[in-house]
Amino acid sequence: MRYLSTVYVRHHRAKVRHRRGSLRITTPEGSQNIPLEGIDSIVMLGGGQLTSQAMDACIKRGVRVTALRRGGTVRFVVGGATGGNVHLRGALYRALSDEAQSLAIAKAIVAAKLQNSRKIAARWSRDERDSRRANDLAMRAEHIRQRVARLENAETADQVRGIEGDAARIYFRAVRQALATTRFPFLGRTRRPPRDPVNALLGFCYGLLLTEFTGALESIGLDYQMGFFHRPRSGRPSLALDLVEELRALTDRFVVSLIRRRQVVPDSFVEMPGGGVYLTDAGRTHLLRLWEKHKEEDIYHGVCDRNVGRWALPSVQATLLARFLRGDLPAYPPFVLP
Repeated sequence: MRYLSTVYVRHHRAKVRHRRGSLRITTPEGSQNIPLEGIDSIVMLGGGQLTSQAMDACIKRGVRVTALRRGGTVRFVVGGATGGNVHLRGALYRALSDEAQSLAIAKAIVAAKLQNSRKIAARWSRDERDSRRANDLAMRAEHIRQRVARLENAETADQVRGIEGDAARIYFRAVRQALATTRFPFLGRTRRPPRDPVNALLGFCYGLLLTEFTGALESIGLDYQMGFFHRPRSGRPSLALDLVEELRALTDRFVVSLIRRRQVVPDSFVEMPGGGVYLTDAGRTHLLRLWEKHKEEDIYHGVCDRNVGRWALPSVQATLLARFLRGDLPAYPPFVLP
């Protein structure tokens, strides 16, 4: 059972205060009290304000505070003291400085991402009624499988990134095919700003996913800025981005399913003068409800050999990475869809 949850503060004029062990969220529509003991994170989506007293209470209770930009990218993450111990972080830094070990972990993460992408594309192929599109999707799934096989011979991190980028181009053409008959055509991946509703949904959901992995890594005691596949760079949560790769295809399937089931409508988006397309406030509210429902789904985890809630996957993968770094596991086992 899931006991903790995320609080999303959506209103631009919201003010979050602390009072007697609870957060009091006030908006022009009214106020709401939320006990701190029942939440694990707060996501600020607008221009709302969080008082210093509320921030201090969150830090003491281990409640993570994240602010997202309109498109879903992370503005900042604030939490308490990093969990775990210095020996675990030392093991992470040693693995990063060991080129062979760092390359092996990067390969494992990318291999899992590509296998998941292939499985999702193949599933879309089986669901497709039009034989031409079904064959095209099956072909793209096979091409991604071939890229997975090439990873074994990759000798550098740059070669791994090249294979991943090539497979990503093939995969997003499969996404285009999967959405070909919907009201939201998809021409390709665009960022900063997203240029169509599909990219607006993908970017926003990727941002939510990143906050989950950032919190999971921090709670375990790992430095979420020091990545294997994503090069460490000032201000970038590289290790969190590494693990996000394993669940991207699952998130893509969620977005494609929303569009195919007509659970999002054109009125959920607004186009800005510069050409960027973003979710409206009402559109974000609706998406967050669907996202939380998506997180409650059970998914079979091969390493655990049982079903786990989608909401738990970031913590499971962060724990498995920590166990590998401590020497309890011979290799890091990334998440692969059944």
